Amino acid sequence: MTLLDKDGVRLVADGAVATVTLDRPAKRNAQTFAMWRALAEAGRLLPGEVRVVVLRGEGQSFSAGLDRQAFTPEGFDGEPSFIDLARGSDAEVDTAIAGYQEAFTWWRRSDIVSIAAVQGHAVGAGFQLALACDLRVCADDVQFAMRETSLGLVPDLTGTHPLVSLVGYARALEICATGRFVRAEEAERTGLANLVVPAAELEAATADLAAALLAAPRDAVIETKALLRGAVDRTYDEQRAAERAAQTRRLRDLAGIGD
Repeated sequence: MTLLDKDGVRLVADGAVATVTLDRPAKRNAQTFAMWRALAEAGRLLPGEVRVVVLRGEGQSFSAGLDRQAFTPEGFDGEPSFIDLARGSDAEVDTAIAGYQEAFTWWRRSDIVSIAAVQGHAVGAGFQLALACDLRVCADDVQFAMRETSLGLVPDLTGTHPLVSLVGYARALEICATGRFVRAEEAERTGLANLVVPAAELEAATADLAAALLAAPRDAVIETKALLRGAVDRTYDEQRAAERAAQTRRLRDLAGIGD
């Protein structure tokens, strides 16, 4: 069932699995402000039965990043350009960027597991969109790059936190400051990619992972995801307590006496 198809974003739901497709292949799925609004809307439109969300890009590239038209004085039709944005107050700029970030924040909701199926280029905003997901299955032709610093900017679409969590501060700084490409072997070795497969097998490998994620009871996956996401910010003893509380809820639920 197609729930959304506009501005280069398509959302299709099939039972417990939903697929979000970036659909501007002629532009290597370069992102626009309208696409970000559509991505945020896709998150709001997810049916309650969806447990796994797959994010993919149509064509040869996952996403080549922000459409360079955004950097021109005229910008996109009917949209403020970055030059217009720069002229705003601090509060106005902050509000605008917060709105852009909404396209990138919902992928780690506790009630779903998101998988980015990444092929070809995933540059800048494309890299950050892949990082927004819980898991990444990558084709062996993948090329990640964080090019914002090379343009005099910073990565501001929620990508810095997951990047540091995955590869560590020193490597994250080097990747961002140099803007170099991270290819498949390094992505898998450093934890950026959960799995690397031949490009022709990307769709099948992603479907297999989605099926494996659906094998466990939903509430157990939700509790486990919450435990793991919170582990970094808890002390060892706090994490032990969180585990006990989560297991208590699971045991009572399985016994039919949960809330």
